[in-house]
Amino acid sequence: MTGYTMLRNGGAGNGGQTCMLRWSNRIRLTWLSFTLFIILVFFPLIAHYYLTTLDEADEAGKRIFGPRAGSELCEVKHVLDLCRIRESVSEELLQLEAKRQELNSEIAKLNLKIEACKKSIENAKQDLLQLKNVISQTEHSYKELMAQNQPKLSLPIRLLPEKDDAGLPPPKAQRSCRLHNCFDYSRCPLTSGFPVYVYDSDQFAFGSYLDPLVKQAFQATARANVYVTDNADIACLYVILVGEMQEPAVLRPADLEKQLSSLPHWRADGHNHVVLSLSRKSDTQNLLYNVSTGRAMVAQSTFYAAQYRPGFDLVVSPLVHAMSEPNFMEIPPQVPVKRKYLFTFQGEKIESLRSSLQEARSFEEEMEGDPPADYDDRIIATLKAVQDSKLDQVLVEFTCKNQPRPSLPTEWALCGEREDRLELLKLSTFALIITPGDPRLLVSSGCAARLFEALEVGAVPVVLGEHVQLPYQDVLQWSEAALVVPKPRVTEVHFLLRSLSDSDLLAMRRQGRFLWETYFSTTDSIFSTVLAVMRTRIQIPAAPIREEAAAEIPHRSGKAAGTDPNMADTGDLDLGPVETEPPYASPKYLRNFTLTVTDLYRSWNSAPGPFHLFPHTPFDPVLPSEAKFLGSGTGFRPIGGGAGGSGKEFQAALGGNVPREQFTVVMLTYEREEVLMNSLERLNGLPYLNKVVVVWNSPKLPSEDLVWPDIGVPIMVVRTEKNSLNNRFLPWNEIETEAILSIDDDAHLRHDEIMFGFRVWREARDRIVGFPGRYHAWDIPHQSWLYNSNYSCELSMVLTGAAFFHKYYAYLYSYVMPQAIRDMVDEYINCEDIAMNFLVSHITRKPPIKVTSRWTFRCPGCPQALSHDDSHFHERHKCINFFVKVYGYMPLLYTQFRVDSVLFKTRLPHDKTKCFKFI
Repeated sequence: MTGYTMLRNGGAGNGGQTCMLRWSNRIRLTWLSFTLFIILVFFPLIAHYYLTTLDEADEAGKRIFGPRAGSELCEVKHVLDLCRIRESVSEELLQLEAKRQELNSEIAKLNLKIEACKKSIENAKQDLLQLKNVISQTEHSYKELMAQNQPKLSLPIRLLPEKDDAGLPPPKAQRSCRLHNCFDYSRCPLTSGFPVYVYDSDQFAFGSYLDPLVKQAFQATARANVYVTDNADIACLYVILVGEMQEPAVLRPADLEKQLSSLPHWRADGHNHVVLSLSRKSDTQNLLYNVSTGRAMVAQSTFYAAQYRPGFDLVVSPLVHAMSEPNFMEIPPQVPVKRKYLFTFQGEKIESLRSSLQEARSFEEEMEGDPPADYDDRIIATLKAVQDSKLDQVLVEFTCKNQPRPSLPTEWALCGEREDRLELLKLSTFALIITPGDPRLLVSSGCAARLFEALEVGAVPVVLGEHVQLPYQDVLQWSEAALVVPKPRVTEVHFLLRSLSDSDLLAMRRQGRFLWETYFSTTDSIFSTVLAVMRTRIQIPAAPIREEAAAEIPHRSGKAAGTDPNMADTGDLDLGPVETEPPYASPKYLRNFTLTVTDLYRSWNSAPGPFHLFPHTPFDPVLPSEAKFLGSGTGFRPIGGGAGGSGKEFQAALGGNVPREQFTVVMLTYEREEVLMNSLERLNGLPYLNKVVVVWNSPKLPSEDLVWPDIGVPIMVVRTEKNSLNNRFLPWNEIETEAILSIDDDAHLRHDEIMFGFRVWREARDRIVGFPGRYHAWDIPHQSWLYNSNYSCELSMVLTGAAFFHKYYAYLYSYVMPQAIRDMVDEYINCEDIAMNFLVSHITRKPPIKVTSRWTFRCPGCPQALSHDDSHFHERHKCINFFVKVYGYMPLLYTQFRVDSVLFKTRLPHDKTKCFKFI
C-alpha cells in the first residue's frame, strides 16, 4: 500500500511541475507581445507628437529636429561646392523665368496683331464681296439694256379730232356696221387710258321714262368707275342709258331715235357711242326695235337676227340685283353634286311660231328663205316621255299653275314668282332653257333671266337651241359652264346629262358660279363688263389696279440693333449676304399692251392659274407683278441662271431662275411697343430683306420717345384708317417685292428658318408657304365644319402670322374677294388668316406648303394675343362655315406634304418626327 502511495505521489509531483512551466511560458509570451505592442504603437505616436510640437515653436533655438540654416551647413567644407552650385542654378532659373515672361509678352502682342490682321482680312473680304456684287449688278443691268436694245419712248402727243367731224365714210347699210367701218379709233389712242363719258339721262326727255331703280343704280356705278370722265372732249366712248322704261311709259321708236340724234356728241351718226338698255324684268320689250342707232353700238338683253351686228353690238345680262349685293346665305352650296331632280323645266308657250310669223312682219319681212321648223312639239313629247319613264327623277311642266309672265312671241314664258322658281332650281342638277321657237329671235330677256337664275343657285344650264346668243358670248367660253344642245338632239339630252361625271358637273357648277358672281350679279359688274368688252375689242390695256397709299408715321431710329444669338445661331451656315446687297425691288409689270392682244383668251376664260376664278378684265386689276403667274409672262425677268455648286456656293447665293430677289416683311401690331421692338431687332442681319412695313393698327400713335432699332434696312411705319385685321393684306405701295413675309409682332423665328421658307416659296410662288399648320374637319354630329389646331401630319391651312405669299393675293384679298368675308373679319376681329387660305386655295386649287416641324411660333414671355381668348376658336368655327357659304363649297385641300431642311439643319423635336417628311 505504502509503495503504491509514494509512487502515486511522486508521479503527481512531476506532472504538476510541468503544468506550471507551461503556464509560466504562456504568461511570458503574453507580456512580451503586449510590451512589443506598446513599443511599436505608442512610442511612434508619442515621438510624432513631440516632434510636431517642437517644430511649431516660434523661437529658432527650440528647433531640435528642424532644418538648420545654410550658413551653418556651409561651415562644412565638403558642402561648400554644393551651395555655390545651388546659387548658380537659382540665378539661371531667375534669368530663364524673366526671359519666359518676356517671350510671353511678345507672344501676346503678336496674337493681338494676328487678330487685327484677321479682322482686316474679313473686312477686306466683305468689301471685296460688296464690290463684286456692285460689279455683277452693273454687268447685269448692262446686259439687260443690251438685250432690250430699245430706247425708252415718251408717250405720243394726244390727238383730238374735231368736235363735229364724223371722220368716217358712211357704211353701205346700218346692219353692216363693224368696228373697222363704224368706230373712230382716232379718239382712242393706246395711251389714252380709255376715258368714257356717261350722259346724264335726266337731261333728256326719255330720262323721265326710265325705271328709277335702274337709273339710280346705274348712276351710282358710273360715278365710281375708274374710266368715267367728266370731260367729253377727250372721251373715247360715250354711254347713254335708255332702258329699262317704266311700266306705263310708252315711247315711240321715232321719238327715241330723234332724241338720240340730238345728243350733244352724237355727231350725226353716233359713232363711238354705246346705247345701253338694262332689263330688270323678264318681260322687258325690245326697246330699240325699229330704232335706227346709226353707228352707235347697242347693248341690251333682247336681239333679233336682223338687228344684231356680230362683233359690234353686245348681249348683256339682265339687271336683277339693282341696288343690293347678293345674299350668300341664301345661295345653296355647290355640293352635293347630284340633287333631287336630274333636270327641271317650267314654262308656258303663249304664242306659236306660225301665228307669230303671221302677225309680226317688220324685221322678218327682210329675211329670206322658208319659215324655220318648229321643234317645240317634239321637245314637249320627248321630255314628257323621259318624265314618265321614271328612270330619273325629273320635273317638266309646260303649263303654268298661275298666270304666266308676259313674254315675246314664240318665247317660253316664266311661271310663278322668282322666289318659287329659285326654290325649284335649288333642287335641280340641270336647268333646261328652251330658246324661242323663232330662230330669228337670237336672245330674249326671258331666256337671259332663266340663265341668270340657274347660275345663281348652281343648276347647270342646258340650252336647247344652238342659234342663241348668250351674254358676252364673244369673250366668254360658255362651254365651261353650260351645255348648248341643238334642238334636233332633244332625244339625246337625257343620255348626255347622265354621261357627265361628278367632277365635270362640279367644275361646270363652280365656273357658272364664277360667271354669275363676276359678270351678272350687280350693276357694277354688268357695267364694268360692258366697258371691259369694248376696251378689249379696240385693244386698249386696262388701267393699273390701285395700290394702297401708305401714310407713314414719322419715327426716330436709334443705335444699330444687336444680333440675337438665338436668331443667328446657324453654326457654320452662310445664309446669304449681310449688308452687302442694296434693296432690290422686283421687276415691274410691263405687259399692259401685249397682254391685251396675246392673252385675251386666258384673261376671260378661266385659264389655269390665278385667273381661274378672278380674271382681271372686268375688274381691271393689271397688277405690277401679275406676269409671274402667266406662262408667257416671265420674259422680262433678269437674264441669268442659278449659281450652281454646293456647300458654301449654294448657301451664299439664291441661284435658280431668279438669282436676284428679296422679300418684304409686313408686321401687324397693336399697342405692344416692347414686343414690337424686340421682334424688329431679331430681324437685324437677315439676308435678302428689302424692307419692313409695320402696319400700326391702333388709333393711338407710337410714343414720341420710342427709339426704333436700326436693322440695316428701311422700317416703314404705316398708319391705318381703322383697326382691322384686313389691313395685314392691303397692297401697300411701299411693298416693292413680289414676296411678302407676313409675320406677327410676337412671332419668334430663326434666320435660317426664314431663309429656308423663302427658298421654298421661290419654288412655289403661287402658294402660301409658312410654318404653323392647321386643318379643318367635318363635325358629323353637328353637320358643320370645325377649325382644328392640334398637331397633325395632315393640314389644309398655314397661318399667315408667319408665312410667305405673293403680293398678287393682296390685291385679290382687298379688291376682288367678296366684301362679306372682309366684313366678317372686322366683326369678329379674327379669321383673316383663314380667309387668305380660302382665297389662295380657291384660285389655285392647291393646298399650302408647310416648312419645318414648327407648330407654334410665339415668343416665350410675350403678352397674350387675341388667339388666347376663350371665344377665339368658336369664332373660327363660324368663320369657316360662313366662308364655305360665300364660296359655295369647301375650297381648302388637305395635304401631307411638308418640307423639312437638311441643308439648313433644322432642329426636329423628337415628339414631332413621326410624320413623313418630304425633302
